[in-house]
Amino acid sequence: MATVMQKEEAHKLVDRMPKSATWDDLMHEIYVRETIERGLADSRGNRTKCVKEVRAKYGLPE
Repeated sequence: MATVMQKEEAHKLVDRMPKSATWDDLMHEIYVRETIERGLADSRGNRTKCVKEVRAKYGLPE
């Protein structure tokens, strides 16, 4: 589910980047922000699992 881009937020993101930033840098920043927003939405929607549950599923130590 894509979130609606807020133009003002996009401008702020670009303004915070160094003058030497590349298009790849911008795409990375957008990807990171979208990933964080999706994770927060999952958390608010109770679509997450606790670390213990995931570790148990894969047989990892706690």
